[in-house]
Amino acid sequence: MRRFLAEFKDFINKGNLLAIAVGFVVGGAFSGVVTALVENVLMPIVAIPFGEPNFDTVLVLTVNDAEIRFGAFLTVAVTFMSIAFVLFSILKVYNRATGAVAAAPPSEIGLLTEIRDELRAQRGSGGAD
Repeated sequence: MRRFLAEFKDFINKGNLLAIAVGFVVGGAFSGVVTALVENVLMPIVAIPFGEPNFDTVLVLTVNDAEIRFGAFLTVAVTFMSIAFVLFSILKVYNRATGAVAAAPPSEIGLLTEIRDELRAQRGSGGAD
């Protein structure tokens, strides 16, 4: 049992897991902020021509007593696209500020060359053949 707890402690204390947890929490909070922006700022602007602050009740098709509420879907799609646009904008600003450039993944030949060079370095330093 002691070994199990030690392994669990090591697992929890790994840097990547903690970074993912923090990112998840911050992402959830950020999503709330952008959703509030969309619902309280963007959608009221949309209400100017349509007369409603969202499409939920405006775009409804009734067929044989069945309501097809594609306006509700459109409202959620607008919210999603707004969140995606804000995230994209933030990442563009961040990358420009930090000079970060998305690196292309190494080619197969590049990976094989790195492996070969590493093996040669190990042999030269007295590593196992």
